Parts: sequence; C-alpha cells; structure tokens
Amino acid sequence: MPQPDLANIAALLADPSRATMLAALMDGRALTATELAATAQVSAPTASSHLARLTTSGLLTMIKQGRHRYFRIANEAVAHVAETLMAIAAGHPSPAPRTGPSDKALRRARVCYDHLAGELGVQLLNGLLAAGYLSERDGALTLPPAGERWCIEFGIDLATLRHSRRPLCRGCLDWSERRTHLSGALGAAILERMLARGWVRRQSQGRALVVSPAGVRFVQQL
Repeated sequence: MPQPDLANIAALLADPSRATMLAALMDGRALTATELAATAQVSAPTASSHLARLTTSGLLTMIKQGRHRYFRIANEAVAHVAETLMAIAAGHPSPAPRTGPSDKALRRARVCYDHLAGELGVQLLNGLLAAGYLSERDGALTLPPAGERWCIEFGIDLATLRHSRRPLCRGCLDWSERRTHLSGALGAAILERMLARGWVRRQSQGRALVVSPAGVRFVQQL
C-alpha cells in the first residue's frame, strides 16, 4: 500500500509565499491568482506556478467562473492541518514587532475555513461542553441527546449534517489560543446560524469577524 508523501506536502508548505497564500484562504473564501499574488507579494507568473503546485497536490481547488479562475482550500482536512501548523508556529515566534489592533481582532474572533475560531471559538466549545451539549473523551467530541435537542432548538438540521461526509464534531487546535475550538459539520452550522442572525459579521477582507453584543452573550451564556 503506497505511503502518503509527507515530504512533498511539507516542502510545499515550507515556502513562505505558498504558506502566505494558504493562510489568506483560511477564511473559506475563494480568491483569484491576482489577489493571491498581491497577498504574497510575488509576480503573477510566480503566483501561477505556486498555485499550480498547491492545486496538483490537493491542498487547493480551482473553480472556473467565466473567464476567471478562483482558488480555495480543498477541504476541511487541509484547513485543519494549516490551523494546527499555525498553532505550532505561534509557540516559536520569529523576531518581529509587536502585533497591532488588527491582530487583536483576529485573536478575538475569526473564521477558520468555515467555523468560529479565536477567543470566542474556544469559549464556544468550552460552553457547549460545560452545558452538556457536547461530550469529550480521549480528545474525541460527540453529541449527546441534550446536544441534539439544543441543535434542533437553535435551528440546525442534524439529519442533513449527519449525511455529509465530514465529521459531525471535531476539535481543531486554535493557532492564537493554542487550545481547541469546534470544527466539523456542527462547527460550520453554528457559525452559519450566528451569521444568519447577525451576531457575527464578515469583514470585506481577512479572517476577522465583527461580533455583536448579542453574539458575545450567546457564547458566554451557553
């Protein structure tokens, strides 16, 4: 049975420009090659070369829409690995100036592929566990009956989530908090409901979320 080519994937992520592009896509949105070239501060041909390698490796997927080509993270597994690597890297920072207010916003609340991350994401998972809506054993998260009832009351279609291929509940190591937040189909559904209710709002660029007082109360009062 062939073994996964870990060395090739590690080499791809070791390049600073490719790592920057991957990080820029961690909010779950698709970006063009031009936008990613500007983000990584490389030329258009260089960006195209990097994106071709990332797409061929299965880390990114390319979507054609008319004359435009958009790139996004291939799946939740790739996003999970990227977030975990960010958490590891955060424990070994390189010399750099102290981060500014924009980074404080990222630490507070942000999108990690399609679920809530940052301080608020960690608080959300801790609140769900404390309320008995989620259970954890040996690092694995499960949804008990109390959690199923809570999901239904919150407007989440569990039957649809359970028919998806992705795990229902999954812990994701948060790169800024270096603790676990909730990912998986349930994590994505909760963020979707928070967005629909106006409790959190995406910004035009970047991963940071604007959180309303009602959104903060929802997380803190679980």
